[in-house]
Parts: sequence; structure tokens; C-alpha cells
Amino acid sequence: MRYAAPPLGNLRWRAPVEPERSTLSWEPALAFQPVCLGNAVGPPYLGEDEDCLFVNVWAPSNATDASRLPVWVFIQGGGYVFNSNANYDGAEVVEKSGHNIVMVNFNYRVGVWGFLASERLRVDGDLNVGLLDQRRLLLWVKQYISRFGGDPDHVVIHGASAGAGSVALHLSAYGGRDDGLFVGAISESLFFPAQPYVHELEWQFDRVLQAVGCYSYDSAAAMACLRSQDMETLQSLNIALAFPGRTAPPNPLFYWTPCIDGDFIQDLPDVLFETGRFLKMPVIFGTDTDEGSAFATNAASPADIISFFQDNYPLLTLNDTLAILSHYPQVLPLVPYHNPWFPTASLAYGEATFVCPSLNLLSHITSYTPASNNSNSIFAYRYNVLDAVNLAAGIGVPHIFEAAAVFGPGNLPPVQVAASYFTYNAPVVPLVMGYWISFVRALDPNVYRAAGAPVWEGWDGKDWGGGGGRRGQRLKIELGDTCMEDVGEEESGRCEFWEGMGRSMRQRRRKRA
Repeated sequence: MRYAAPPLGNLRWRAPVEPERSTLSWEPALAFQPVCLGNAVGPPYLGEDEDCLFVNVWAPSNATDASRLPVWVFIQGGGYVFNSNANYDGAEVVEKSGHNIVMVNFNYRVGVWGFLASERLRVDGDLNVGLLDQRRLLLWVKQYISRFGGDPDHVVIHGASAGAGSVALHLSAYGGRDDGLFVGAISESLFFPAQPYVHELEWQFDRVLQAVGCYSYDSAAAMACLRSQDMETLQSLNIALAFPGRTAPPNPLFYWTPCIDGDFIQDLPDVLFETGRFLKMPVIFGTDTDEGSAFATNAASPADIISFFQDNYPLLTLNDTLAILSHYPQVLPLVPYHNPWFPTASLAYGEATFVCPSLNLLSHITSYTPASNNSNSIFAYRYNVLDAVNLAAGIGVPHIFEAAAVFGPGNLPPVQVAASYFTYNAPVVPLVMGYWISFVRALDPNVYRAAGAPVWEGWDGKDWGGGGGRRGQRLKIELGDTCMEDVGEEESGRCEFWEGMGRSMRQRRRKRA
């Protein structure tokens, strides 16, 4: 179903608007529609299109307007350059909830289509339109989900990777303004890239203008020229290139990202959370043990790690990268099929971009939550379910490996599912799915958890990373050994280091005193 008008022609790089109302009494919604055009995707654009703002809904067949069932909205990931988790089948989670929830997922604009930025664009368009698509979807849910039996006043947002980063951005949107769109949030492998200011992206906008012969200092002329280009021409520019001052190859992993626009994103996200400008509500934040293994360079030497970080965080100085190496000596044991410094690069990038931002945001959230509420409103986890194929490949427990357990392994594209979820890791599925469903229904992962599942205790880490005292507790999810664990002092210390590096990485405006 459409939740917004096709973002074509004059609607390119503008906030989404409501679709035209159909003159038909009903329309079939029996097949998935195209997802949004991803990075470096060329003809024939199989399953992808510029016209892509569609939503999917799964609801119990007997639900009515009066059912008022809790609503689970999933925001897919893909590094803000792909719709990587599109069209996950939500039927199983609805069934396993006892037909007590409504499930929603959707597409949003990414790459050049969703995150092109410039002050000239702002004059005749909107910034961060991929995030505004997400906001439009939440407004659509507020307006229409009761037609499917959902409760518009009980919506939980859940995101994976860039979707988890989006969850954090919605929590802090407009400086924490409460538009009544959701009451709980789940962040799964939060992706925290550099968050540049608009003026720091003018070079990127200029590259696009020059490539299509639209270069102009006149905002209206530049945007009119861009909007006149055909989809194929613009999609050829939906690629990653080296950041200024760097050479390619390799290109950065994530070239198109949200920017600080002073409106939807009013400041660096970590600063917004540190200063209390976010919505206070029950949350789950968690990551996987080896977040960096899917992304890190196959480093043969410390110099490779330095180059990799500077390629992806171009404001890092040489001294910054040397400091990284001082906190990340060579990690042992070595892993199969990789060079000797790959485990170090994997650990450093995983903690810098996923693990530590998640833990640091948890710390800020706790600071603004009454101590009496911590145990039943703030939850953290580390996913450590081992898979023999992944271990043999040297990637450990990789980024968002829990997705198949959350939704059920038969409900994701086969290429995204480890075979072990159908065999020896199958017992993990009802455990994880039960926690997630319970949180959606009750804003607490324990109320409807699976039979025999351990109690998931709340995160108690207000002083986490503060040089002593409590270090925070999280649920370690592991086959046969799911239990609470402390965040170790070494991990805590490395996260303090990354928080201090936030200015150079555009994750913080200032270094913590």
C-alpha cells in the first residue's frame, strides 16, 4: 500500500506528502511493491524503483477497529544507502503473539534520493527526506492503523542497523518533541556513522551537480535542473566516492548519511541524548559480539587500519588514528581466511560505529530515568549465538545476526539466514522472538517471554563509563547460556575512549571533560 505519493519529478528531495485518494472502493494489496533504489544498483533495477514509498501490514484476520492491538513498526537497515531488510514476512510474529499484535514494515528513500544535502537544496526542497519518509509512515500508522485492528496510541518502533540509528534519531527528533507517534523503541545494532553538518556536505552536492551539468549557485535553477533529469542518470550517481582529501579505491563504506539540519536533527545525536533532548520511554538497545566483522578492512598491518579509519572518518588526524591503535593492540587469536590485523580492525570499527554508541546512549537515557524505573524500562543485550559456518569464515557473531531469530528464519530472504537457525540454533528463535513480542505488547520483555526464558533484568548503568562503580548489566543471548552479564571494564574503557573521539568522528560536538 502507498503511504506517500510517488516521490517523482517536483516531489524529488521534498518531504513526502499523502498519496491521492483512490476512487475505487478497494484495491488489491497482495504483492510486495518495489523497494527504493540502492547504492550502485544499475539496470534492470530488479525489484527497485524511484516510486517506492510502500507499507506492508500483517494483522489477525479477526481484528476490527475496536481491537486496539499493540503495533510493531520495523524500520529496515542498509546503511542509509540500501533497503536491506525489505519485506520481512510479519505473519509469524503475529501468530506467535497469540494474534495480539499488528506488524508493519515499509520502504524509505536512501542514498542520493534520500540524503542529498546542501543549503541550496534546503531553499527549494527538504533535507533528510529518507528520515521524513519514516516520519510520514509513523503519521500514516497514527491515522490508519486502527483500520487493521491496531492501537494508534500503542506503537513500538524497532530498527536494525541504520534502522536502529533511525530509532535513535526519532527519539531525539525535533529536540525530543513528542508528537505522540510511539511509546517504546528497540534499537538492534545501532549504526552511528559520522553526522556531518549541512555546510560540510556542499562538496557532495557540487559533485552531483557537476556530473549532470546542473552546476549553479542559484538554488532554484540547480534544483529544477536536477529534478528534470531522468531516473537512470541520477541513479548512476547513487554511488560511493572517496571523501575529500582521500583517494580511491577503497571508497568509504557509507557515503550518503543523515546530516544535522537544525530541525529534525538539531544537533549531534549523542549531544541531544546527553542534554536530555529525547523522548523518555521504555527501550531495548543491543548489539552483536562481532559487529565490525562484516565491514572491516582485511588489514595486514596497523597502517591498513589507520587508512581504513581515515577513509571512513575523514576528520580523524594521524594522532587520532595512532590513539586508536594504542587502545587496540593486535587481537588474538587470528581468524581463518583473514590477514593478521583483521580481528583488530573488526573490533575497533565495530565498537566505534555500533557497540559504543549504543552503550553511550543507554548511559544518557539512564541519566534521565528515575532509578526506580531503570529495572523495568531500560534493557540492554549482547547477541552471542555461535554459528559454525560464520566461525569457520572468521566473522564470529556478525552484524544483526539476530534478525532471523527475531522474525523467524523462514521469514527473511534465504541469503540472510544461517542454516543453523533451522537445526542446532533453532531453540534460540522462540526465546528471542518471545522477548521482542513481549516488549511490543507490554513495553517489557519479561511479561510474555517464552516459557523457561530467563528474566531480562533492566540496565543499571547510570555511572557506566564513569571511571568506576556500576558498569551496566545486559542480557547475553547465547544458545544454552542466556543470562545477565556485566559490561567488562576493558570494553567500558574503550567506549570512553571513543566518546572522547566524538568530535573528530562527528559523533559528538565536544569532548567529555
